[in-house]
Amino acid sequence: MAGDNGIAVPNDKEFRLFQRMLLDRLGIFLPDQKKALVSHRLWKRLQARQLNCFSDYYRLINQPDEQPELNQVLELLTTNETYFFREPRHFEFLRDNILPGFDARRTLRVWSAASSTGEEPYSLAMLLMDRRAGPWELVASDVNQSVLDKARRGIYRDQRTEQIPEVYRQRFCRKGTGPYEGCLRIVPELRERVRFQQVNLNQALPELGRFDLVFLRNVMIYFDDTTKRDVLNRVARVLQPDGWLFVGHSESLQGIDSEFRALAPAIYQLQGGRRGQH
Repeated sequence: MAGDNGIAVPNDKEFRLFQRMLLDRLGIFLPDQKKALVSHRLWKRLQARQLNCFSDYYRLINQPDEQPELNQVLELLTTNETYFFREPRHFEFLRDNILPGFDARRTLRVWSAASSTGEEPYSLAMLLMDRRAGPWELVASDVNQSVLDKARRGIYRDQRTEQIPEVYRQRFCRKGTGPYEGCLRIVPELRERVRFQQVNLNQALPELGRFDLVFLRNVMIYFDDTTKRDVLNRVARVLQPDGWLFVGHSESLQGIDSEFRALAPAIYQLQGGRRGQH
């Protein structure tokens, strides 16, 4: 079925196929009002594969040799707008409330758990490089390998970098030239400090070690309460005692039985009972 703009729109049955696929693979629930999102984000892929209906495309991406196409679909349906130093109060809290009191002899370990194309972990790395007196490590993960590949390259259009403080822009970014005109690239010494890894939060976590701080922002809005609780339990098991959890400002743990207590808007701390045990 085609809409007024000529873009095909999935019927209810077709939408349910993609809705169930996202829920089964990623634990992400796509509400019914997102039918237009499926249409707009996938229509070009249907055209590229010379298909006219979403049911044919669904069958295509579930063929064993179409994993790259499936990965692209998962990226298109889950990638949100992101930019550097998004929700700046979180970075201010880290700078003013956590870093000054953290033992300079200990390695501060940070996990950006839904890092998408890298703007969040590179923002964290800039702040840590500038303000952290002692050693630190930063792990960045996402369920989608293709966005992690983009993050590793560290190349961004100028409009995605507007929130980078000028002193950080000069220190940690280089202007693109030639085919990269209008882009910035993160300098190698900063890119090398971030370890990118594919992680599905809806499954048992790989061996990541223990963390003092986890950024889990703007991803739980897609989870139902059961999935949220399961993800929070997994995060709690890899946090140090009294470790910090940052979620998106549009998210809340209210009504979710978890081991975190609220400190500030969208900032939580693990209550001591868990003690980071596996």
